[in-house]
Amino acid sequence: MNKLTLKQIAIPLVTLAIICFMYFGPITRTIFENLIISAVIIIANYIEYNGKPFAALGFQREKFNVKNLLVFAPLTAFGLFVFYVFALVPGIEMLTGVPITYTNTAQLKGNLPTTITWLLVIWATAAFGEEIIFRGYFVRQFVKFFGDSKISLLINMLIFCSFFGYMHMQQGITGQIVATTVGALFFIIFYLRKYDLWFMIMIHGFFNTLGILSFYFGLA
Repeated sequence: MNKLTLKQIAIPLVTLAIICFMYFGPITRTIFENLIISAVIIIANYIEYNGKPFAALGFQREKFNVKNLLVFAPLTAFGLFVFYVFALVPGIEMLTGVPITYTNTAQLKGNLPTTITWLLVIWATAAFGEEIIFRGYFVRQFVKFFGDSKISLLINMLIFCSFFGYMHMQQGITGQIVATTVGALFFIIFYLRKYDLWFMIMIHGFFNTLGILSFYFGLA
């Protein structure tokens, strides 16, 4: 691991403080919170990496192609969704004895305008927003500070996947455990894909799209 400069240490600490204030401070949370935080992260990376904010997050130009993003990513998302529906959620519900809570999803059933709105919001705030924050920034910054040895990666995954799960508190304890597990799977894929953030954004987006469509068609 290369020796870090003062700028490489100070800017992430300030950015982390801003993120914590946005999530846990006295200001009212909104659905656009992740987009605001993502903008803060991009600005911070612009300063830290001398005008090149996206490469450090994992936006790899050479992997931005149709095969990766519109073939492999949807297939991976579909496989994860099948595991989520038929194994993960039932297994965690059996463990906790508490059903997962899906807030306000009843309004999606047969309601195309609302469903389209949800899809746009989910792609912006979850697919792009959460992936930039949790995988692109938190995971990558941890690797920058502590390297990518097996023990470092394990600690990295435990910390930020638990945080990812905690941020899904609206889904109840079962939803938090499920989200933590999904976050861990996302982390593993991100690592195996050599920190390809485009791929993760598409997986996250397609995964959530399948969920939204299942509510629209009354399958969940």
